[in-house]
Amino acid sequence: MEKWLDKLYETFVETGNYEMILDGLGATIIITLGALAIGVVIGALIAIIKYFAEDTPALKPVAKICDLYVTVVRGIPVTVLLLIFFFIVMRNTEGMITAIITFGINSGAYMAELIRSGINAVDHGQMEAGRSLGLSKMQTMSKIIMPQAVRYILPAIGNEMIALLKETSVAGYVAVIDLTRAGNLVRNNTFDAVNPLILVALVYLLLVVLLTQLLNLVERRLAKSDKR
Repeated sequence: MEKWLDKLYETFVETGNYEMILDGLGATIIITLGALAIGVVIGALIAIIKYFAEDTPALKPVAKICDLYVTVVRGIPVTVLLLIFFFIVMRNTEGMITAIITFGINSGAYMAELIRSGINAVDHGQMEAGRSLGLSKMQTMSKIIMPQAVRYILPAIGNEMIALLKETSVAGYVAVIDLTRAGNLVRNNTFDAVNPLILVALVYLLLVVLLTQLLNLVERRLAKSDKR
């Protein structure tokens, strides 16, 4: 036990490598939150377009383009998509920015279906009720339908955030020192093949557990509000 503690001290503290791990954790969190924000915006936009396209023929071509986007993005592995954006689409762009945008675009394809399902879970009569009150379609969507759809969407967004957090572990492919990349650098610098990887795994596990608990709390509160 003492030898193991001495090894931990030597690997992370004595060499100052703990700072690299902390910086990598910060980068992972920034990428996750930034990509989640982009994904929610893209997903909501696509979901609303597809919702209105059902009754608006002029929007059907746009809805087809959205379907193509969802199909293409969901059909390409996120690592390959990240490399395409870094070396082809966004050349000479900082790796962190490329990672946030790429993961955001990837997340948006999944968010679109999640948000659309939440919107469709709201009674379609709500749109007619809003229109009968003199509201436009967009006003009805923003003031009546979306507030009700949020209770269905939030848990799904939480699950997507957890998946996104783990997906960012490949950000090191585009010269981003995220948590996983930081662990690998520490491993290479110290020739300690065990402790850095175990630490990275435990940090990811801790983050996922915390997010899961937060998600469960939100779901319980939403359930209580439904009973009122």
